[in-house]
Amino acid sequence: MRAFSAFFVVIALLLSPSLSHAQDRTVHVSVRVLPPFVEQQNGQFSGFSIDLWNEIAKRRHWQSSYTAAPDVEGQLTAVSRKEADVGVGAVSITAERDQRFDFSQPILNGGFQILVRSTRPGPESTALESLLHLLFSPAILVWLGIACLLTIIPAHIIWLAERRHPEGMIPSKSYFPGIFQAFFWGMGTLATQADSMPRHWISRVVAVLWMFTSVVFVAFYTATLTATLTVQQFKSEINGPNDLVGKTVATVTASTSEEYLKSNGVRIQAFPDAATAYQALRAKKVDAVVYDASVLQYIAAHEGSGTVNVVGPIFHSEDYGFVFHNGSDLRRPVDQTLLSIREDGTYDRLTDKWFGKK
Repeated sequence: MRAFSAFFVVIALLLSPSLSHAQDRTVHVSVRVLPPFVEQQNGQFSGFSIDLWNEIAKRRHWQSSYTAAPDVEGQLTAVSRKEADVGVGAVSITAERDQRFDFSQPILNGGFQILVRSTRPGPESTALESLLHLLFSPAILVWLGIACLLTIIPAHIIWLAERRHPEGMIPSKSYFPGIFQAFFWGMGTLATQADSMPRHWISRVVAVLWMFTSVVFVAFYTATLTATLTVQQFKSEINGPNDLVGKTVATVTASTSEEYLKSNGVRIQAFPDAATAYQALRAKKVDAVVYDASVLQYIAAHEGSGTVNVVGPIFHSEDYGFVFHNGSDLRRPVDQTLLSIREDGTYDRLTDKWFGKK
């Protein structure tokens, strides 16, 4: 019995370091800075993917050692060479990648969306800038031209009749400045109310007809102008993926969005990250940015607020996951922990924190 007891004690002592190592192992994590999935400040990483991984590591009693990669290809290379145990961030799960790597269960459902420059005055615009933007809009200028053309006819009739009347409201018998006085009366009547009434009976008949015309004109003008300006404020030339052909579109180098745009014949400019693509859009070097919807929505709500906005629905849906090398012993425990995180409500709290409540 003593021999058996000693044997089991020795076995337990030999196994205990390996068990401890399984629980307290250090996991090398490759990350790529891409808000809101991964952010870096003062050497510390945060973000939705970081918070989710840290929760998994805490429940598994793992220590995490983070290394930043320049792009998603850098992450995949580090994982494939086993320089990193896992890639954490916004790595899209694709059929091609699934042949070369193991992926966790999806950590977020996503897809592509389009970012364009806003046609609305930003919050930094002054009241004067907003007023000038309204006054010199194409809709205002077109309707002003229509009003001038309409006024020419009654102005000439008023001038011809009133200049011969001894008490007429047009004192000048010459064409200039008499026609200008008649034109001013016509515009005033069309817009508001005339400051004087004509004396000649022909002029008065014209004036009554012109007043009825002005009521219809102003009502139609107001309704049409309001609708036109509203559409101009919210409508962009690009409203969905079908509008991208013929435009110059920015995206991120070596991303799934770059592959999508190339396969659909869209003229692209690839940038190292979404922030640089956003700056190119603001500088009017490109017409739009196509990239992961969550990233573009985050940009539009933060540094791009008032200057850019996301348009159209999410298209080309894809999922994001943690990436491991083939045969990794981490994938199964990570999947199990992800399930428990979803079941106990922790996952919902993290998505609400970083993406807002839906």
